[in-house]
Amino acid sequence: MHLTEEILKQNPNLCEYMAPSFDIRQDIMVAEVPKLGKSAAEMVIKEWGQSKSNITHLIFCTTGSVDMPSADYQLTKLLGLPSSAKRFMIYQQGCFAGATGFRLAKDLAENNAGARILIVFSEITAMTFRGPSETHLDCLVKQALSGDGAAAVIVGSDPVEGVERPLFQLVTTAQTLLPNSEGAVNGYFREYGLLVHLLKDVPSLISENIEKSLKEAFDPLGISDWNSIFWIAHPGGPAILDKVEEKLDLKPEKLQWTSKVLSEYGNMSSASMLRSTTGEGLDWGVLFRFGPGLTIETVVLHSVAIN
Repeated sequence: MHLTEEILKQNPNLCEYMAPSFDIRQDIMVAEVPKLGKSAAEMVIKEWGQSKSNITHLIFCTTGSVDMPSADYQLTKLLGLPSSAKRFMIYQQGCFAGATGFRLAKDLAENNAGARILIVFSEITAMTFRGPSETHLDCLVKQALSGDGAAAVIVGSDPVEGVERPLFQLVTTAQTLLPNSEGAVNGYFREYGLLVHLLKDVPSLISENIEKSLKEAFDPLGISDWNSIFWIAHPGGPAILDKVEEKLDLKPEKLQWTSKVLSEYGNMSSASMLRSTTGEGLDWGVLFRFGPGLTIETVVLHSVAIN
């Protein structure tokens, strides 16, 4: 994590539940969020194997680092991307931004011939870290689950045969606000940083509504067996994963990678759902995200390279 013991000793207000600390938090975020994103972007560009000059669009997703010029500008400079690259910032969407970035990239790729869109997700917990409060234990739960992390991916249409090696086709995307969920996940930017509140009903709200979202996405494909698809689900917390698994009667292996990410890296907000896979030998899959609102984002994936 970017918050070291030395930083905490030098800035004791960071360890209080509510104490003025926005400036130091913001200084960390503005400097470190683009740098963390750069490390993920460099890896995916290397794997892609093409020149950075071929990148036409940049989408940057983060929950913090609000400044001007913004993190997308900083990353363009850090990576040496073309100055003509069209940039989009996605702020304050929380965990579901991991799918929002794909939704925007799909639209851009389908409407801009030859587009190659770099999506970068970079999240640091410096804005939300704080001391415990006996009256707001949900904040302690959120911190216990959270971690710093970054992820990146390149999206385009009409891949160059023999040169580009796509993993998935983004078939459809959807965003849904869950009924009766207002206030389930809220975040407030104040002088003491970003304060996030979670209601204990979040796991139940998600599990009660997930099948409806899946049916809307997969009915046109004639798919209703949720064990017949591969899952790239958001590791929001063990209670949520357990509820989803129980509700959909999923086999334990369906969410094993999600659980592995949660146990090893924590909930990294928008950055915590990407992993290198070709669908575990299955044709169809779902990228499933949820966050403030409560908002559910669903992306239907079709494997291009099957194991």
